[in-house]
Amino acid sequence: MAELSDKSKAQILEILEKDSRTSAADIGIMLGIGEEEAAAQIRAMEEEGVICGYHTLVNWEKISEEKVVALIEVRVTPQRDMGFDKLAERIYQYEEVQAVYLMSGAYDFTVIIEGRSMKSVAQFVSSKLATIDGVLSTATHFILKTYKDEGMVMLEKEKDERIQVMP
Repeated sequence: MAELSDKSKAQILEILEKDSRTSAADIGIMLGIGEEEAAAQIRAMEEEGVICGYHTLVNWEKISEEKVVALIEVRVTPQRDMGFDKLAERIYQYEEVQAVYLMSGAYDFTVIIEGRSMKSVAQFVSSKLATIDGVLSTATHFILKTYKDEGMVMLEKEKDERIQVMP
């Protein structure tokens, strides 16, 4: 197996990022390489931790399952020998936490969580997140409607119900 260039690896990653169900055969055709080569490169990138997992994007507004997503800005004081990484690790251990980002600006972390209700999110923030040593303050923002996520538009375009009249 010949080593693919970084550009070819990036092309494979871009294809999979847009649609993780794209087969190795289709990727091979798109890039002009064999299916086995594409599959081997994907497997190698999985083993190296470049590909961390595969994700299904769900429009939860289309089903009756209630879900609340909140973006929480967190200001912290890193403690000696603990730093931002250790604080982030304490935060991302919670099941409710979907993502943790170290940020520049007024807040240090942005934490995205999912809960069953606004009350459950508020309880998480007050009883778990705010009680962590080093957390100075939080600001919670609830996501009310999703228009675009992971590069995908989440809204359906309205159908034109007018009857077309031919001249």
